[in-house]
Amino acid sequence: MDGQNLFHHAKTAFGYHYPNFDALKLAETVCRMRSWNLVKTHFYTGVPDAADDPFWNQFWTRKLAAMGRQGIEVFSRPLRYHNRVVKLPDGTQLSLLHGEEKGIDVRIALDIIRLASRGSYDVAIAFSQDQDLSEVADDIREISKLQNRWIKMACAFPVSPTTTNRRGINRTDWIGLDRATYAACLDPADYRPKVRPAKPPAGL
Repeated sequence: MDGQNLFHHAKTAFGYHYPNFDALKLAETVCRMRSWNLVKTHFYTGVPDAADDPFWNQFWTRKLAAMGRQGIEVFSRPLRYHNRVVKLPDGTQLSLLHGEEKGIDVRIALDIIRLASRGSYDVAIAFSQDQDLSEVADDIREISKLQNRWIKMACAFPVSPTTTNRRGINRTDWIGLDRATYAACLDPADYRPKVRPAKPPAGL
């Protein structure tokens, strides 16, 4: 589960303004929809540095700790920051601090391939629409041939009338999550700090 990718697409599709999903419930729900048995849930996200963005750093620290207690395998990396220049309608330019994930998609790809090679699963479900993972789907087919067993990769993602990207990862089975399905998998706990920062957060 690519936390940032999932959140941003859920925001576009359903209007949620912070990552309020329950990762384990989502994984269990999708598996139940397809009559698959959930073996393990892995979650990946970039996390802002506490000095750069204490609000979202505290949120993710709490949320990831809760996931760990659920038995989810959590992988996180610090966001890397750079200045992004934004051109305003009046022609002036504004420089904003912007955080980006580095290495998350690579780690997801490596884990999918590594676990397939070990025979740890029959179906890998990627909660992401990152097309960089389409090459992984090709590798899974090769592993299937080499091991002479049935194995494939699926892709689950939010869909609604407001969704701008309706494509799953190429060469995978696409599983759309509608509003009702997603809403049934919300986390009742809110890990956001009670006091909001004085300045807008640099990123989730």
